[in-house]
Amino acid sequence: MNITPKTVKRTLKKTVKEISSNPQSFAKNPEKDFIRRRKLPADKMMYSVLSMSSKDLKCELMDFFDMNKNMPTVSAFVQQRNKISVTAFETLFHKFTESFPQQKLYKGYRLLAVDGSDLHTPTNPQEDRCYYPGTNGQKPYNLMHLNAMYDLLNNIYVDAVVQSSRDGNENRAFVSMVDRDTSHLPTIYIADRGYEAYNNLAHVQENGRNFLIRVKDLKRFGIVSGLDLPETEEFDVSLSLFLTRKQTKDIKQNTSFKFVPHNVNFDYLPFSCKKNIPVIPYQLNVRLVRIKLDNDKYEMLITNLKPEEFSSSDLKQLYSVRWGIETSFRSLKYTLGLLCFHSKKVEYILQEIFAKLTMYNFTELITSHVVIKQKYRKLTYKINFSASVHICRNFLLKNISPPEIEALISKYVVPIRQNVSNPRKLSRKTAVCFLYRVA
Repeated sequence: MNITPKTVKRTLKKTVKEISSNPQSFAKNPEKDFIRRRKLPADKMMYSVLSMSSKDLKCELMDFFDMNKNMPTVSAFVQQRNKISVTAFETLFHKFTESFPQQKLYKGYRLLAVDGSDLHTPTNPQEDRCYYPGTNGQKPYNLMHLNAMYDLLNNIYVDAVVQSSRDGNENRAFVSMVDRDTSHLPTIYIADRGYEAYNNLAHVQENGRNFLIRVKDLKRFGIVSGLDLPETEEFDVSLSLFLTRKQTKDIKQNTSFKFVPHNVNFDYLPFSCKKNIPVIPYQLNVRLVRIKLDNDKYEMLITNLKPEEFSSSDLKQLYSVRWGIETSFRSLKYTLGLLCFHSKKVEYILQEIFAKLTMYNFTELITSHVVIKQKYRKLTYKINFSASVHICRNFLLKNISPPEIEALISKYVVPIRQNVSNPRKLSRKTAVCFLYRVA
């Protein structure tokens, strides 16, 4: 598939049309909702949520309707918005993303980073699942958790699970995204120490995929503790671990056996193991690689990639690529406005999260094919993503021709500066809206 701004826009509009033309797929009450053509039909409602930035709701509607005096009121917008389920935007995100195959591979593999990020949402005590009253003089706040799977080479989100902070579980979200990954391409899931769990590794193994996860080092209690490993500072060893719920004298003496407590979730072993039931362990084939970093510290990686295909230096380089998902979170929050929601209601917040993920992919698919003329400059330049988001929003909603949009995007570039870091500035935001009734 030849990816151009025209094809990307056409695909998104086609997907919106497919969803909006079928009330059964998105409307809460399909027998009543959106059965007549009104000022705010389903497709226009979806475009309005997709186009939202960090302004208050009045200004968002003014921009979307080009200051038209006949534009709907905020109250009318909220009433129509209440008729659309979260499923509509989640379906839009998945269908649109799946329309574009992953074109960039590393040695024939997709590189998918998995990570999570907290989202501060407008304070609302009525949402018990994500409300925290605050202690020691701290202000109350609401918190949700975004779990995402990010294609590091193609710079797009391929899957996401949003959880309330109280019910959040990154490992459960990881397993869910791995199990529903239907791609036929060889895949490497890359994750940090938060995903160090036997159940995660087993699900990847059962799906015929590969993992590269950082785990706790030798002197810390983790997966590698108790294993018979080399005493050298750096090593690369392959092991077969046998996981069991049973503890016998023979099992305790064998370092290849790892006991999985009953309170630890593992989907491929029974929750309990009675004495009269024979031990049937689960075999997990892994490779443990301890490498030295540039700052004279050491890092432990666990993988099931073969050493003849990926050396220890290859694994070190692969894991460093994982940082791409961290920078994407920053763009998602600060550039696309995922810290500025237009309602206190969780349902509307979820709509905006999946809308922002869709617009992120929409922008990246367009900008990734824009050619930058480096000329005779000292530094290498890249696309200014902030400007690109603004341009792509207007491209989606207005009649801008593809050559013009490519020229506009290439006009706004920023230099790539190595070894420059800025501290994160996170702050809680209030709902950027004015409502006549509770949203």
